[in-house]
Parts: sequence; C-alpha cells; structure tokens
Amino acid sequence: MSEIRIAAETRSEFGKGAARRARRAGFVPGVVYGHGHAPVHLNLPGHDLMMALKTPNALLVVPIEGKDEYVLPKAVQREAIKRTIEHVDLLLVKRGEKVTVEVPVHTEGELAPGGNLLEHVLQALPIEAEATHLPEAVTVSVEGLEAGASIHAKDIVLPNGVSLAVEGDAVVLQVIAAQAAPAEEEAEEAEAGAEA
Repeated sequence: MSEIRIAAETRSEFGKGAARRARRAGFVPGVVYGHGHAPVHLNLPGHDLMMALKTPNALLVVPIEGKDEYVLPKAVQREAIKRTIEHVDLLLVKRGEKVTVEVPVHTEGELAPGGNLLEHVLQALPIEAEATHLPEAVTVSVEGLEAGASIHAKDIVLPNGVSLAVEGDAVVLQVIAAQAAPAEEEAEEAEAGAEA
C-alpha cells in the first residue's frame, strides 16, 4: 500500500465554532492519538482527505510538530445527508508495527448454475499486518460453488506477513439456494392439487 501525504496543520482553536470555521475554509478537524503521546489536533485539507479515504485503511503521512508521521484513519464522522467528512480520528503508527484492521472481501468467479445467491456474512475480514504493508482487500474465488457451500476465514489465502485477527472457523461467505417466488409456489401447489 502506498503512502498518501496530506498537508495538515496543527490547530489551536477548539469547540464547535472553531470546527465550523475550519469546515467553511475547506478543512476537516481531526485528532491524532496513540503511542502514549498527548492527542494532537489538526486541520486537514477536506478534498485531499476525502480522496485519500477512498482507499480502505489508507496509510497517511502528516506533519506533526515538524516531523512526518504515519497515521491510519480509525473513525470518520460524516454529515448525515451530504456525506461530507465532519471529523476524523487518526491513529499514530510506526514503521514495522503490527496493527489490526478490517479489509474488504472481494469475490471473483461465477457460482454454480441454478440462481443461487452469495451472502457476505463478513463484509470485511479482520487481519493483523505491518502498518506500512496493509493489503487494500482480499480476493476469494467462488467459482462453481453450490448451495450450502461456505468459505471460512481460514480458507482465504492471505499475503505474506498478514495473519487473521478472527477465528479461522468464522464464516465469511456462504451460498444460499434460490427461493421460488410466491406466485411460482402457488402455481406448483395448484398443479399438485389438480393432479390429486
């Protein structure tokens, strides 16, 4: 995963009024915490942050007290209707440090014929990996799977240096048999009654 540099600036004003002023100026208020350091309050450029957060578990590089630091987004608060970013909590991480994050589960391939449905029991897979080498997603083949089949966390091939942060027996995906539509069921019942 590549690093995304964001030109943040330290903020000294706090409270709702200061946050509103920052947002009007195109910034997103944020706080960086972790490694026993006192929280650092920042204003981050709104557009740059929005683009960076399109990548799951984006590794951001922000200047803190004159030094570039690695941070991971931990909590993002969005405005309910416009979905603009209102506030972000960032976790300070170090190169080589292991962190636990959730990565999206992508699928490839076609299920066995028959109109079966694929259910994502886990939308994201909890993993542990080095903070500077987080995968963007994991991909699972569902080629030819039939109704009743399931894929467990332990069945997913992970990149080198990545381990599961969930029980191996946890179901990630399962194939569900297609259900007949109610009108079809009634027609079948009527046919069975007519034959009797």
